[in-house]
Amino acid sequence: MDVGMVPALVGRISFTGDLGYEMWVRPEHLRTLFTTLQAAGAPHGLRLFGARALDALRLEKSFGSWAREYRPIYGPAEAGMDPFVKLDGTFIGRDAAAVERAAGPERRLVTFTVDATDADVVGDEPIWHGDEAVGWVTSGGYAHWSQTSVALGYVPAALIGDGTAADAFDIEVLGDRRAARLLTEPLFDPAGKRMRA
Repeated sequence: MDVGMVPALVGRISFTGDLGYEMWVRPEHLRTLFTTLQAAGAPHGLRLFGARALDALRLEKSFGSWAREYRPIYGPAEAGMDPFVKLDGTFIGRDAAAVERAAGPERRLVTFTVDATDADVVGDEPIWHGDEAVGWVTSGGYAHWSQTSVALGYVPAALIGDGTAADAFDIEVLGDRRAARLLTEPLFDPAGKRMRA
């Protein structure tokens, strides 16, 4: 579609977890698209925000990011992406994805709220279950909408169970073990209604 005078591919998708759009344009049209959107949004209070704000928003939605939660070392079932993998045809990694689907994942990507005080997790912190370090944080930070510290990370699938042991975890923050609660749904708009509005 054309956005103002700019030809664009527009997707109704957003990394924020709220209703939003992504627009793909040729590099020579970026400045025009930016000024067009700024002018159209000014009467509605449109403001710029940075990558850290975007990161905080995606944490509240339990959205993983490439190179952190989604990497070649994690299988699609581990990362919660298995519903999006169609095993028809031939593609790189198909056999491994089929084996993982049949056996079930050994570990799972999960979201925690963390009882942090003056520091939040950022990644690579150990996740504890009792006296054993059982997993690791892939990313995290302070989530402003829910006003809590959030961590995404991988733990053994067997420890997740039905969610009744949600309070049995700790995450180490700067050498101090902090209570962590396993979430069974995202903090923000768990049913995804706002994204579909």
